[in-house]
Amino acid sequence: MKRIGLGYLALAMLAACGADGGGDGRDDAIAPAGKADFLYGECEVRQVLAYVNDLQVDEARLKADGVHSRAAGHIIAYRDGPDGKPGTVDDEYFDDIQELDDVYYVGPKAMEQLVRASAHRCWHVPQIEVVFSPQDYDSSHLARVAELIASAVRSVDIAMYSFRDARIMTALEHAVDRGVKVRFVFETANADRSDPDGSYSAKLEDAGVDVRYINKIMHHKFAIIDGPVDSLDHAYSGSLVTGSANWSSSAATRYDENTIIVRECGELLLRFQMEFNHLWENSRDFVWSTALEQVHSIPIHTGMIVDDPYLDAVYTSANFDTYVSSRYGPTFSVVKGRNAVSDRLVGLIRGASRSIHIASGHLRSHPVFEALLAKRAEDPGLDIRIYLDNQEYISEWYASQQDQELAECIFSAAGNADSEQACYETGLYFSYAAHEAGIPLRFKTYCYRWHYSYAEQMHHKYLVIDGQVLAAGSYNLSDNAEHNTIENMVIYDAARYPDLVAAFEDNFERLWVTGEAEGLYQALMTEITQGTGSSFPIVFAPMALSHDQVTALKDAIRDHCPEINSTDFRAYPERHWTCER
Repeated sequence: MKRIGLGYLALAMLAACGADGGGDGRDDAIAPAGKADFLYGECEVRQVLAYVNDLQVDEARLKADGVHSRAAGHIIAYRDGPDGKPGTVDDEYFDDIQELDDVYYVGPKAMEQLVRASAHRCWHVPQIEVVFSPQDYDSSHLARVAELIASAVRSVDIAMYSFRDARIMTALEHAVDRGVKVRFVFETANADRSDPDGSYSAKLEDAGVDVRYINKIMHHKFAIIDGPVDSLDHAYSGSLVTGSANWSSSAATRYDENTIIVRECGELLLRFQMEFNHLWENSRDFVWSTALEQVHSIPIHTGMIVDDPYLDAVYTSANFDTYVSSRYGPTFSVVKGRNAVSDRLVGLIRGASRSIHIASGHLRSHPVFEALLAKRAEDPGLDIRIYLDNQEYISEWYASQQDQELAECIFSAAGNADSEQACYETGLYFSYAAHEAGIPLRFKTYCYRWHYSYAEQMHHKYLVIDGQVLAAGSYNLSDNAEHNTIENMVIYDAARYPDLVAAFEDNFERLWVTGEAEGLYQALMTEITQGTGSSFPIVFAPMALSHDQVTALKDAIRDHCPEINSTDFRAYPERHWTCER
């Protein structure tokens, strides 16, 4: 987590408003040296830097906001560089308050004026809520998203992997009718472009929504409502929706999911707007409607974002370079060796002192798994628990086969570090190895053979460390998520967001005992092994089962269902919810 102490900021402000402010052409001090740390707090200092680094703030804006003309002119001249143009390669952004204080004519009076011009951003207290799935539709994240879009007055920017919801579609149509500018980076558009007629992408464009796609898997699930498209100030009044849930009926009413709604949180809205802008600027157009107005965002860079030391966001887009292909257009290209998100998660795991609770659809990230193994060996008493989806279970036999293939791959790599690393980045399953290492893990188990049509998936992607730090987003714990898809993870500290972190800890504990109070496992095993009916279910109510329990359940089903591994059962599992004895 990013942490900058208050002492540093107080000293920085003292330097900015100290006794040297009266000479060398600066305005005279209006407050005694040594009082600055009482006049200005951490947020105000940070917002001053963000304000002067904002390329929309020019000399005229500074003057209009009350900054005296001599300071305003010199601040902009310094920032815009020798060519005098903002947004060019010679720009000199202010890295700290001392650098700003060193500008000619910037002294205590100018600093006070700058604080007054930007401190209003500190008055917004972030509001964060979480909606867990499954829910009844009217209580679900889909209903909440539709409400937020219905409240939009300026802009809606969406990056979504999967979208099929009529209420949200209607809300988007009405938003466009009100004059709201709506942009949509849509994973499905990549497939829809080959047969666009009647597709959701075409329907969105018919409604006035500009749709684009990128050349990688776009796995984000976020939306920014009335965000900083044309003004940084809007980051402090807008809303962000993010989390694990797609905008589909299954995500709302069947799967285990989370959707976090954030309002008036300048840092997160700016970071997600910067990510959206990056995707949009390197996207390809879904060619359908020719009547759509092109919307462009103001440029955002890190110097314009005030860091909350208890909040952060990381994106796999940092693992990719971009270029324009002469044949295909804007293109994301992965850079070997970059691991933006897994590096951060490994750091969190290494720093754990009491507990690591993971709820993830997948466990296929070698760096994350190795960090968990190392932590287990270092502190066997640490409360490490992992809750995975049904599809992550593998048998001892399958694990042995996988290990053999891995060994052969490493042997073939002949000591080449990059080739050896590639052997681990092939979608390996680590659940059996975690089980063998004694790490408690359970699987949300609801069928003998997985199929999307009936799967009640455990689709969360979150970690809670020490009951104190939450990492949650769209990122599966897999190499595929790190290097083939565009993802996010947001990190929240309970020091500032205690209710949110506590809600996820409570959710994890509830998931961990799914079906236990009802005795579902014992009842199903009895029905399979001792039942007198002609058939028994092989798709059933979800249960949280250990590796040993899943193994015993699968063995029992195989023993009492002669057809379970027949060609028909394997090829068409969706046709077979029960099995004849």
